[in-house]
Amino acid sequence: MKHFIKEGFKPVDSLNDPTDGHQWSIMQKLLLGLSPKEYFQQLRRNPFNWFLFMIFAVGLPVIVYRYINGLGSVMHGGFDYPWGLFLGFGLFCMVPLSASGFLLGTTVELFGHKGFKPILNLALLNGLLGYFFAVVFLLVDLGCPWRLYYPMVVAWGTAAVLFLVGWHVATYLTVQVLEVSEAFFEWINWPTAKNYIHKGTIGLTVAGIILSTLHQGALGTLLTYAPGKVHPLWYSAEFMWIFFLCSAVFAGLCMVIAVSTIVKKTMAWRCGDEFLDNLDTITIGLAKGASMALVTYFVIKLIGLIHDNQWSYLATGWGKLYMAEIFLGVILPVTLFSFGIRRKSVGLIRFTAFLTIGGLLMNRLNTVLITFNWNLYQEWPPLLETIISVTIFFLFVTVYRFILYRLPILYSWKTEPAAELVSVPVPDLADPSPAQAKQQLVSEMSS
Repeated sequence: MKHFIKEGFKPVDSLNDPTDGHQWSIMQKLLLGLSPKEYFQQLRRNPFNWFLFMIFAVGLPVIVYRYINGLGSVMHGGFDYPWGLFLGFGLFCMVPLSASGFLLGTTVELFGHKGFKPILNLALLNGLLGYFFAVVFLLVDLGCPWRLYYPMVVAWGTAAVLFLVGWHVATYLTVQVLEVSEAFFEWINWPTAKNYIHKGTIGLTVAGIILSTLHQGALGTLLTYAPGKVHPLWYSAEFMWIFFLCSAVFAGLCMVIAVSTIVKKTMAWRCGDEFLDNLDTITIGLAKGASMALVTYFVIKLIGLIHDNQWSYLATGWGKLYMAEIFLGVILPVTLFSFGIRRKSVGLIRFTAFLTIGGLLMNRLNTVLITFNWNLYQEWPPLLETIISVTIFFLFVTVYRFILYRLPILYSWKTEPAAELVSVPVPDLADPSPAQAKQQLVSEMSS
C-alpha cells in the first residue's frame, strides 16, 4: 500500500469518491479504492502477508486435525494439568489485555476526558477482538464446542464460577459489538442505525463497566477451586480476584499504547491527522493511568504476601522466579514510566508498555500453567498445541489489521468529498464587470 501512497493514491476515507462525487460501493470500500488487480498486487508486495500465509498453511490443517481426532491428539490435558496454552494464554492472557474497551469508554463517555477521544475507537476494537478470540481459543479447548450452548442455556451451573465467567464474557462481547458497530454503520452508510447506537452510548458504557470488572475478578476467583495446586506465592484465596482485576487495568492501558505504536509505524497512511497529532499526548496520559495501576497492584501483592505469611518461599527457586516477575513486570515498569512521564519521553513510555505486557503474560502463565501443580512435575505444551495457539494469535492479528484498514477507527469518516477537491467558480463581487454593473443599475431603477 505504501507504494501506491507514494504515487499519490488516497485510500477510501469518505462516502463519495472525491474525483467525481459518486458513492463508493461496498466492493470498492473493501478494496480500499483500488482495482482488484492493484489490490492483489499490493498483497503480494507486502512480505508480512507471505509470513501470514506460511503460518496459516501449517496451522489451519493442524486445527482441522484437532477437530477430526479430538482434543487429546494435540494436547496433554488431564486431571493434573487441565489447562494448556488454549486457556492459559488464550483466555487468562487475552482477556486482561482486552480491558482497554471499558477503561477508555469510562474515561471518555462517563468522566468526560475528551482528550482521549481520538484513540477511543481503537481501544474499543482492541477489546472486542481480544474477547472474541479468547472465545475462539475456548472453542478449540472444549471437547465438544458445538455443545457450548448446553451449559449456557440448558443446564445452568449457577454455583460455578466458570458459569459466571462464561455469561459475563458472552454478554460483554455483545456490548462491545454494539459499541464498535457505530463505526461499521458509518462505513456502510446507515446513519439511522449509527444514531440509534450513539444514543445508547452511556448505557453500553455502564454495562461494560459492570460486566468487565466482574469477570476480570472472576477469572482469579476461578483459581480458588484449586487450593494447593497453584504455588503459594501466586495464590491467595482472599486476594486472587483483586490481583486479576488490578492487573487487567494496567494491561489494558499498555495494550492500547502498544497497538497504537505498531499502527503508527506500520500503517501511518491509514491514520488521520487528529489521531497522529494527539497520539503522543494521549500516550503520556495512558502511561500515567498505567503507572498508578501498577503501584496499586504492587501494594496489594505485598499485602497478600504478608497476609498469607509466605516469606519463606522467596528463598527457593520458585521465589527467584516470583521476584523476577515482580521486578520485570512491576517495579521496573513503574520506574521507567515515571522517568518517561516526567521527561515526556514518549519512546521510553512505549518501550515500557511492551515490557509491562510481557510482565503480565509472565504472571498469568506462571499462575495458571507453569506453577500449577508445582510440587508434582511441570507440563510443557506439546508442539501441535503451540502451533494452534500461534495460528489463532496471528489470525487475531490478521482480522485486526483488516478492520483497521477499512473502518473509521484511526481516521474520521467523511460524508462528502473534501472541499479543496471540489472546484466551484465564484464571481468577484467586489469588482463587477460592466455587464453586471449595467444589470444592477437597471434593477435598482425598476425597483
